[in-house]
Amino acid sequence: MEKIKVGAVSYLNTKPLLYGMQNEQFLQTHELVLDYPAHIGEALKQGIVDVGLVPAALLPSFEQSFIVSDYGIAADFDVASVCLFSEVPLEKVETIYLDYQSRSSAALLKILMREFWGIQPALVETKDEGFRTKITGTAAALVIGDRAFEQRRLSTYVYDLAAEWRGFTGLPFVFAVWVSLQPMSPEWIEQFNAANAAGMNYLEEIAEAQKYSAFNLRTYFQHHIAYRLTEERLKGLERFLELLKVY
Repeated sequence: MEKIKVGAVSYLNTKPLLYGMQNEQFLQTHELVLDYPAHIGEALKQGIVDVGLVPAALLPSFEQSFIVSDYGIAADFDVASVCLFSEVPLEKVETIYLDYQSRSSAALLKILMREFWGIQPALVETKDEGFRTKITGTAAALVIGDRAFEQRRLSTYVYDLAAEWRGFTGLPFVFAVWVSLQPMSPEWIEQFNAANAAGMNYLEEIAEAQKYSAFNLRTYFQHHIAYRLTEERLKGLERFLELLKVY
């Protein structure tokens, strides 16, 4: 039987979700494909993967899609790993470099700029890691994922996008959801939910296993990242998709 290909983000924040997908039983019928967020949605569109942890901003780009899990990547307040970094306050920022690995975060940034912060800096697309060296003077950058932890140690001003979204809407922000382009069976969804849930009782152990020093992963997994797609978190997703139509 052909394996179901599951596309997942290669950042630290997915480690708890993938914990239950890296055992022999799951891998007998599934294959994990790891990449950064912007590539996962494209892989799903091209049929490279059957199910993907897709940036929320890409949902409107699918002709037909199905959210196939009760789990994803969200934040109720500050997320710590999706931030705008600068050497000057927001109102003095003239240029923002956009992380090439991002889709939802870049869309969220644009919404916050116009609807909440009231600023209109020039936005510059990037293609490689060099953009982080340009955070100087009135030039800022959106940095996501594990590299954001490193940048937190370097930049004077740190604007956490999930916290800013909460201040703007009063709602959590959902960064990514598990999506398929074809319906999956109820039996498979139950199995997949169980795989996602398996790591939730081992967050401390998963954090310790990473041997990561740039940020306290125990705090990150337990307090910054929210994995279960509760009703309130789905309301945040719905609000984001509504605002996304304008941009």
